Amino acid sequence: MPITDVSARKAKPKEKPYKLADGGGMYLEIMPNGSKYWRLKYRFEGKEKRLALGVYPDVPLTLARQRCGEARKLLSQGIDPSAQKKAVKAAGDEATANSFEVIAREWVGKHAINWTAGHSDKIIQRFERDIFPWMGNRPVSGVEPPELLAVLRRIEVRGALETAHRALSDVARVFAYAVATGRAQRNPAHDLKGALPPYKKDNHFAAITDPAKIGELMRAIAGYSGSLATRCALQLSPYVFLRPGEIRQAQWCEIDLDAGLWTIPAERMKMREPHLVPLSPQAAAILREIQPLTGHGRYVFPGERDRDRPMSDNAVRSALRRLG
Repeated sequence: MPITDVSARKAKPKEKPYKLADGGGMYLEIMPNGSKYWRLKYRFEGKEKRLALGVYPDVPLTLARQRCGEARKLLSQGIDPSAQKKAVKAAGDEATANSFEVIAREWVGKHAINWTAGHSDKIIQRFERDIFPWMGNRPVSGVEPPELLAVLRRIEVRGALETAHRALSDVARVFAYAVATGRAQRNPAHDLKGALPPYKKDNHFAAITDPAKIGELMRAIAGYSGSLATRCALQLSPYVFLRPGEIRQAQWCEIDLDAGLWTIPAERMKMREPHLVPLSPQAAAILREIQPLTGHGRYVFPGERDRDRPMSDNAVRSALRRLG
């Protein structure tokens, strides 16, 4: 049976905590010391969770049910009410539950599981540096295009035009999320199309396409006189066709030289899928050459100054420059 004010008031403590169910996952938990807590049990993304709704009698039955209803509404929109509550707390006052900062952090939290940690950090840092100080506390439904443009202009005037465009893209996705979850009626970022000056993005990366010149590069790498780790990293690159970051972060535990296979875990791949790299006899020979030097440590290509960290991302680039 549902809880009544009388049953909540008359519930006496016992030796162990016990519950009075109200229905729909809501219940009153009575503690041995006499404290009484409203809670909601629910499932989100396959996991069972609890949400605190308040302490009785400070929070009466009607208010607890109201809070339960609000949490259920969030669940129907695909939002974890516990995560929402944490976001509200991080942003400050509970009255700012629908502020831009709360919604933005919630949006990042929902997508972070599919992003690399570095990508999530970049987006949050951009928000914290360029957006939240000026409109983080504004209700997400109250932000108008001129207000948003003024925020983006602050980024533009310091010469960071590409950052301004990236910020606009991120903000647009936050507003789209707010519209989809019923906390905003429109996306003001859509009205700013063309408001920022265009920027020229240089997508040209020099590539050698002449087989004879590729041979020259390979011979230059073979004659590289720098560190063995850098030379081996340079030599390995043409045999595995991986990004420089994936090569320099290679770990010995991922490599099976006898089987001729390098298994890169999902968390280190851009597409978040495990990647199997067959090792040709030439690639295996390069790895066997450096194994006596670095095989006792974690990284195949450790840093020069810190063997517990991978080689610097600038090491191979600098080596190629030195080779001309």
